[in-house]
This record gives sequence, C-alpha cells and structure tokens, in this order.
Amino acid sequence: MSNPGEVDATPITDRRELAAWLEAGCKPRAAWRIGTEHEKFGFRRVDFSPPPYEPQGIGAVLAGFAGAGWTPILDRGQMIGLKGGPGRSDASISLEPGGQLELSGGLLPDLHATAREMAAHFAEMHDAADPLGLGFAPLGFHPLARREDMPWMPKSRYAIMRRYMPRRGALGLDMMLRTCTVQVNLDYASESDMVRKLRVALALQPLATALFANSPFTEGRPNGFLSYRAQIWTDTDPDRTGIPPAFFEDSFGFERYVDWVLDVPMYFIQREGRFVDLAGRSFRQFLDHGLEEAPGERAVIGDFADHLTTVFTDVRLKRFLEMRGADAGTPAMMLAQSALWTGIFYDDAALAAAEALVRARPWQDFAGLRAEVPRHGLATAWPTPSRPDGTLRDLAREVVAIASDGLRARACLDADGGDERRFLAPLEDIVAGGPTQAEHWLARFAKVWRGNIQEIFREASV
Repeated sequence: MSNPGEVDATPITDRRELAAWLEAGCKPRAAWRIGTEHEKFGFRRVDFSPPPYEPQGIGAVLAGFAGAGWTPILDRGQMIGLKGGPGRSDASISLEPGGQLELSGGLLPDLHATAREMAAHFAEMHDAADPLGLGFAPLGFHPLARREDMPWMPKSRYAIMRRYMPRRGALGLDMMLRTCTVQVNLDYASESDMVRKLRVALALQPLATALFANSPFTEGRPNGFLSYRAQIWTDTDPDRTGIPPAFFEDSFGFERYVDWVLDVPMYFIQREGRFVDLAGRSFRQFLDHGLEEAPGERAVIGDFADHLTTVFTDVRLKRFLEMRGADAGTPAMMLAQSALWTGIFYDDAALAAAEALVRARPWQDFAGLRAEVPRHGLATAWPTPSRPDGTLRDLAREVVAIASDGLRARACLDADGGDERRFLAPLEDIVAGGPTQAEHWLARFAKVWRGNIQEIFREASV
C-alpha cells in the first residue's frame, strides 16, 4: 500500500473535476511506461519467524536502505518507507501491515529495464537484511505464521483499517498481514483506451490468478487451495473488491467510475501529517456537505487520490491501470506478470485479439471464475463449443500467445539483441503443462521436505 505523502489541497467544487483529474492520466504511446510493484515476507533465518518492526527488524532494514541513499518517509517520527533511491527518483519502498516489504518500481520504458531494477533492489535488500540475519521470500500467503504471530507496522492508516476491516469481512486482517502480491501498472491513451484495457484486464484477472497461484499453505500445512490469497479477497470487503458490474456498463468511463468510487466507503483523510479516521463514511457526503467527524474540512484532490488507494478491485483505475490479481512469486514469475500485460496492452493487434477473446463470452462468465480459481487454478472448467471438457489452461495458452505476439511487435531489444518475449518463458512452460508455483511447492512438501514447511523459506528466498 502507498506511503503517506503531501496532500494536493486543491478544493473539489464539482465531481466532474475528479473525472478530469483521472483523464489527465492519458498519455501518448511514446510516453507509456511500465511500473512493477512486488511484495515479500521477511523472516528470521534462525527460526523463520516474522520479524517485528524493532529491534533489529524491519525498521532496521529500512535504515539500511536509507544508508544506501534512499530518502526516509516518516509517520509520527518512525520510518515507514523510502523514496528516490540512487538513480531511481520515481521509485519507492513501503511497508505492508505485517512487515511485508514492497518495492514500487520506477516508470520504465521496457521489461529489460524492469529486470535490472529488480536485480538491483534484491542486491540492496541483501545488503540491508543479511547483517540482521533476515531473509525475504515472495509468496502469496504466509505459509507458517498464524495471524496473531504477525507484527503490526507503525503506520497510521493501518490502525484505521485494522479497526474497520473486521466489520466488512472475516478475512480482511489476513489480507493485511499474511498476503503478498505482484502488480504491474500500465498507461492508457484515452478514455476509450482505458475502458478497453480495464475490461480486458478485469475479465482475465481470474486467469492471471490461476497462472501465478503461489499460496497453497496455511500455518504449516496444505490448505486445499492453490491461491489462498485470492480466496481471502472473496471475504475481505465487498464494497471495494472484485469485478464490479458497473465497469461493464455501456456508459462506463471516467465520470461513471467517479460515481462508483464516491460510494465506496472512506477510510481516512490526511491533515497536517496525521490521519483522520473516517472509516465507513461516505466520500460523496464529504464532498457535498462535509462530515461532522472532520469539522470545517472540505474535500480536496489529495483526499480523492488517497481514497483511490483504498479501492481494491481486481484491476484498479488511477491515472494508470493496476493489474492486481497475481500472487507474489519468484523474480522470473514477477517479471512474467509484467510481460503478460505489457504484451497485451502495448500492441494494438494484441489488445484487439485479447478483446475478441473476452467479448466471445459474457463478462459474468469471467467474473464467475473468481469463486473457482483459488482452489482449482488452471484446472478450472472452461468449456467451449470445440472443447466441451476445456479448462482455463486452454484459455491461458491463447492469452500467453497473444502477449508473446505483442512483445515481438514491440521489438524492444536488450544489448544482446533479444526481445522481451524471454520474460514469458515461465508462463509458456506452465501453459504447456508444467506445474504452477503452488503445484511445485505442494510436490516439494510431499516428496522432498517430508512435511517440513520451513524449507520453503530456504528455496523461495530472493
């Protein structure tokens, strides 16, 4: 989740200003960039337990990054993030509620640059964490710790969410404390381009969840799911999650999105460096009339920008699009996630092909997959007229091929003359019949680790 920052204090006088603010995110193709965000669990190497903020824990890791040239971000005097690492002015590092470390990468021109950024981040992470006896492992759900074992980070917004989340779903605190994800942020050229990409991405997020499933364990044992992280999102907060029907209405665009998001309950606003708890209140009422909990305060653009960060749909619209359906995984799989969506979105023919796949079925068919995919993954039934016994692996094969064509057409080459298609290699292995990450770990658990889940930290460590 995002770090606190300076609030844009421009007053909002009309809801149409919010649609215009979103529309200002439209960019010409030459300015399209790739932003990859990824999270990982910290663990003590001596016993694989989750480290606290302090002493000698996550706070000290952040201090290590600060010593390497990153600028600290403070919340009530405690470091809870960093920004602007050496040569990466638009990158940041933030903390998830349970101490999961997140890199919000810079805006990069191609996937080769993304790979270099990721390698540099892991090298800096080792420099900061190794002297503390800490490691990090990107997995979709914590495979060992109970909810009560997880520490809480000293981030003000999390205290508000911690109080409110249990009112809306049974698993919201697990989402906060025990999940990790990877997402890619991509641009749109216009309102119509945004709508096309958003709908394709929303429809295909359950497929992405199946491809990147990497959370088959809970508290040391198999949990019966391939992506338990995805299952958690089905019981977190129905007001702000999932695949909203409004996004598929004929009239959908920036203004319709604003109308929808104004009715998503608030969490907070920031004023003078502190968070004001407004959890459950209406942003629409705040905009129109103010709120008695915040006397004298009127809604400003910064409040709306913060509010957007509390929307947890499978694809999130800001001044760009965030694809949010994947479990965190190996560095190769995290790069593959960015490659999948870059290939589909950043080539016209690939986007048209993906859109044709999506339009061949009612959007409700895709939304219905959310209930099945967490448990069954790519084996989820997906019958077609030509293949009544078809599964999602068949659809995945088509989608990965479309992404490959898109990356080939982009023709972004590295120093050796190779294009970006190489980053899809892990997905090509999976759609050809290879195991997903979750299936790989389940086989290791049964056949190699002899039931000792701690081994996953050694093998998944980055």
